[in-house]
Amino acid sequence: MSDSPKLDFIREIIAGDLASGKHETTITRFPPEPNGYLHIGHAKSICLNFGIAQEHPGARCHLRFDDTNPEKEETEYVESIKTDVKWLGFEWGDNLYYASNYFDFYYESAIHLIKNGKAYVDHQTSEEMRANRGNLTVPGTPSPYRDRSVEENLDLFARMKAGEFQEGECILRAKIDMASPNLNLRDPALYRILHAEHHNTGDAWHIYPMYDFAHPLEDALEHITHSLCTLEFENHRPLYDWFIDNCPVPSKPRQIEFARLNLTYTVMSKRKLLQLVKENHVSGWDDPRMPTISGIRRRGYTPEAVRNFCKRVGITKYNGTTDVALLEYEVRDHLNKVAPRRMAVLEPLKLVLTNWPDGHEEDVEVVNNPENPEEGTRRIALTREVWIEREDFMEDPPKKFFRLGPERHVRLRGGYIVKCTGYEKADDGTITEVRAEFLPGTMGADTPEGVVCKAAIHWVSATHGVDAEVRLYDRLFTVEDPDGEEGGFLSVINPDALKTVAAKVEPAAADVEAGFRCQFERTGYFIADAKDHVPGTKVVYNRTVPLRDSWAKKK
Repeated sequence: MSDSPKLDFIREIIAGDLASGKHETTITRFPPEPNGYLHIGHAKSICLNFGIAQEHPGARCHLRFDDTNPEKEETEYVESIKTDVKWLGFEWGDNLYYASNYFDFYYESAIHLIKNGKAYVDHQTSEEMRANRGNLTVPGTPSPYRDRSVEENLDLFARMKAGEFQEGECILRAKIDMASPNLNLRDPALYRILHAEHHNTGDAWHIYPMYDFAHPLEDALEHITHSLCTLEFENHRPLYDWFIDNCPVPSKPRQIEFARLNLTYTVMSKRKLLQLVKENHVSGWDDPRMPTISGIRRRGYTPEAVRNFCKRVGITKYNGTTDVALLEYEVRDHLNKVAPRRMAVLEPLKLVLTNWPDGHEEDVEVVNNPENPEEGTRRIALTREVWIEREDFMEDPPKKFFRLGPERHVRLRGGYIVKCTGYEKADDGTITEVRAEFLPGTMGADTPEGVVCKAAIHWVSATHGVDAEVRLYDRLFTVEDPDGEEGGFLSVINPDALKTVAAKVEPAAADVEAGFRCQFERTGYFIADAKDHVPGTKVVYNRTVPLRDSWAKKK
């Protein structure tokens, strides 16, 4: 019995094609439209296409921008996509392509179809074409312009290219089958008129190919062997094959569909993500609440965790929804191994060691990462006054509360055991200060006989601690299926998806570069913000994930 892991159905097809000699190598492509930022769903496709190329000697994956719609595409999106693919750990080398570089070939292919009586210029309005298309039970009605002569169509198409017509005045359509049960084959549009500036070709063109027409031609030109796309394109496959069979292409790719990634508590529509940005529900495409790759990168997710998640989800033929908790688990699992520990107090409460000599300091030794002993230890100055978490003290603690309370003991992480001897309150009942005595001889030692100490708490020196802005990010929506809400996805935006607190952090968490990831002990995983953090000057951290899934108990 083989110990090799079971291949998904796409990798089985590719293995069979290589074994049979159908292909000498494998060529895949990742073909994003540069009309927005990539999201976590695209990461699945990136990992699949580039991953397959990495698994086979001589194979490659092309990064190709399907930039056939100048009205929605921007250079900003092109550059962001390149950054995202590289961040995930993949390289395209010399295999960077643009659909717009093939505009001449699409035009020649359209001429080829016209000359063979398989394309025509239609002057119907978009409303008329929609009405005449029919539906699943009613066949379409042929356009009154469907039987124009080849010569007339060639002349009209040339005039379209020259910019003689207004937008919407006419289009070029394929002549296939208006009675086909597959609506995609009912004379689909090939070219529309757009008097728009293109980010790559400027104003050289007044006509632009439709995605369904351009995409198979791009694949064929680049000799793609396996064109992998999500299930919504399954009904488009006969059209894809029709264009390959009827245009003068140099190769015949095979389109294979797989299930897209859907996540709970998340929207994946580019249109909806753009709406969140345009209406200022978030601060931008890279807002850490967004499911964009740039957003999760800024939030502190690691590429290793995202790749592990995509591998765990796998490749199937059936649509489903994955719990976002699985993604968060992979993030925690990886960060637990690689993120050094630091101490930060998010809701500071002052603790004064009354028997500690004024001005005295002692270095305590703490472990940088218990999961990785090679990272060693660091030393932190313990002083008379320290900050502790407000929730680590209770005036009247219940029986199973093992932290600080009147006459109770707790250990300061890496340091001494301390005993609470008193506290001060404001007029509104708020605790303003806790007093305690440290027990000499207990640093790094076992708990003395007769002393009950069942917990250790983190702390930050009041003398050396640094002020920090800490942003506590959470899930952007309050329900598992925001798209299914009757009031629309905007009606279930989580008002607590971002909370900002004024915290205290140890110096080793302040004098770090932007992008530094760590675990704030007993709190969660955090990253120094890529945009706003300035080492030692303006300390800004984003919470990546809490230490545990706090949403599980809400279901």
